[in-house]
Amino acid sequence: MLIRNRLAASLSAALLGAAALVAVPTPAQAANLLTDPGFESGTLSGWTCTGGLGSVVSTPVHGGAKALAGAASASDVAKCAQTVAVQPNTPYTLSGWVRGAYVYLGVDGGGSTWTPSAGSYQQLSLSFTTGASQTSATVYTHGWYGQGTYYADDISLDGPGGGGGDTQAPSAPSALQSTGRTASSVSLSWGAASDNVKVTGYDVYQGATKVSTVTGTSATVGGLAASTAYTFTVKARDAAGNVSPASNAVTVTTEAGGGGGTGFKQAAPYLYLGWGDPPSATAVMSATGIKTFTMAFILSSGGCNPAWDGQRPLTGGVDQSTITAIRNAGGDIVPSIGGWQGNKLGPNCSTPEALAGAYQKVIDAYGLKSIDVDIENTDEFENAVVQDRILNALKIVKANNPGLRTILTFGTSTTGPTSWGNRLIEQSKALGANIDVFTIMPFDFGGGADMYGSTVNAANGLKNKLKAVYGWDDATAYAHVGISGMNGLSDQQETTTPATWTQIRDWANSNHIARLAFWSVNRDRGCPGGGVVENCSGISQTDWQFTKITAGFTG
Repeated sequence: MLIRNRLAASLSAALLGAAALVAVPTPAQAANLLTDPGFESGTLSGWTCTGGLGSVVSTPVHGGAKALAGAASASDVAKCAQTVAVQPNTPYTLSGWVRGAYVYLGVDGGGSTWTPSAGSYQQLSLSFTTGASQTSATVYTHGWYGQGTYYADDISLDGPGGGGGDTQAPSAPSALQSTGRTASSVSLSWGAASDNVKVTGYDVYQGATKVSTVTGTSATVGGLAASTAYTFTVKARDAAGNVSPASNAVTVTTEAGGGGGTGFKQAAPYLYLGWGDPPSATAVMSATGIKTFTMAFILSSGGCNPAWDGQRPLTGGVDQSTITAIRNAGGDIVPSIGGWQGNKLGPNCSTPEALAGAYQKVIDAYGLKSIDVDIENTDEFENAVVQDRILNALKIVKANNPGLRTILTFGTSTTGPTSWGNRLIEQSKALGANIDVFTIMPFDFGGGADMYGSTVNAANGLKNKLKAVYGWDDATAYAHVGISGMNGLSDQQETTTPATWTQIRDWANSNHIARLAFWSVNRDRGCPGGGVVENCSGISQTDWQFTKITAGFTG
């Protein structure tokens, strides 16, 4: 799997003279009208960010312990906005502290101010007067195309509250339902509420306790006990703080814990933000129905310290904002730790305990339900010491995180695991690692023309090895098998067509395996004759065709 850096988009010269800083106005007239102006709730309560690109971070901050991070991309400025009730024909002052390149602060219909470069927090401020019949105002902050993540904190809209007061509550959210569950979480979705001004957020209740606040119409509630019934409702809020009646109640029983992987099913193609013109995850979800992505890759940033690609921090950047967007859209992710190349954690962490600590940082950063260790090459897969270190580390994190699912991904021959794969499985049993899913990568293995037959043979070889080592029957062994293919052309010119991948998916469903993935969503675009590249498959296909096929995996 080749890793390539994508050049940032350049900024047009026309932008440079498009606006000018506005002088700081007179002191504020009244209390701040904004909800959660310093993001101290730790959520985006009251705020809505385009593309799901906004997140709350703990560093860098201007004041308090939290700030907003907007991961502006080549196609989205990561605009985060909030609508509040105001009085007509009345002056107001908007101010805030921002950090980054080309950061804007403004109000819809009332002007904006910006800074071209703020290496540390800089205050922006502007004044505006509402229209003769205006009763609401939408304030915002955003970055600029291709300029990377910006930060904003302590945003203030000063002036009198809504003229006469907005006292009308939103309607109740409708059709609350469960869209998924695990032993420790429940995913929910509902129909949007309506309001005379604007709905600004939704509060999710578990019984009488508020457990989550979101701006979209879906949420995942974690930290639950296995085999336990929970009842949920949702209420809508508007900018004036009016709260709707509760939605219908839905009761969901979490799955049973343990089981060594039985009952765990995951359709999760790889998404890589480090190269290959990464697409919008939420756009792909909408187009295909896929709910889960395997996000690559967690590597070492030096020593036993995890980071995306060994460079980007776990939180506060595009990776976290993408995960937030996926979850807000009702999906989830599993991180891929390792891969074919790069500076990996397995060799850099000197003990199983240290490696488990590195894994735990990733788990804690995102409240993960599963992790995937992609164990490849001579530094990890073909290294007995590192193999055992990884297995023991996974044993530790599984004991420390009840309900966590652990996945090992590794290469294979056309008939099943290689000698190193056999050793990995045997040691997983000997060390009591309790691995949930053993996922093979049936490509770059000399599969030849019959990629369906070679993939099935390799998967059956894995199943037979699991039976022999663990003493399982066929059904139990299949329930611990995963397949991670490669769409289109592989590095060895093996070809997996959409028709072949559909056959593989149907076989996976009929044998009730645990996991189906492929490398990668970035490549899930057609370019017949294009060769093996990072942003298309090299064959004729429609965009996201392999992802849509994978979404049909149910196990």
